[in-house]
Amino acid sequence: MSTIKRVKTSEIEFKERLVSVQRVTKVTKGGRTFSFSAIVVIGNEDGIVGYGLGKAKEVNIAVQKGVDDAKKHLVKVPVINGTIPHAQEGKYSGALAYIRPATPGTGVIAGGAMRAVLESVGVKNVLAKSKGSSNPHSVVKATIDALTKLKDPYTVAQLRGVELSTVFNG
Repeated sequence: MSTIKRVKTSEIEFKERLVSVQRVTKVTKGGRTFSFSAIVVIGNEDGIVGYGLGKAKEVNIAVQKGVDDAKKHLVKVPVINGTIPHAQEGKYSGALAYIRPATPGTGVIAGGAMRAVLESVGVKNVLAKSKGSSNPHSVVKATIDALTKLKDPYTVAQLRGVELSTVFNG
């Protein structure tokens, strides 16, 4: 369940992807009250991604609240030649996300919530595996955790105080 819309925020245009919508029912003396929670991932497909959760009585309002929340949780991810610089594992609660670079032409091999996050970042070739919990909330957060742990070769070379060619030969 992934819908794509364009959202413009202060000179950066984001695409939003709806990862999951849940209908929540609250039973009271007067009957049932329905509300919705929506997980939304936004990204500019050039290394910036964010996720958000919105809750409301209507789906459209929940999605809009999710987009507003996602704008507050943006992270920058290094993307080199359409893939990630190195393999990385991310964890959130019971979910584990494992991502690793792939050769050009492989495509995004990932399922559901992970695919939405990786495509929003702008990664074209990656291998991904989700282990443990399949809860979309946890999988999205574990994937974002793995992406935030990534370091580009330029930063690593600078931290180590060595030439770029000793760290990265691509």
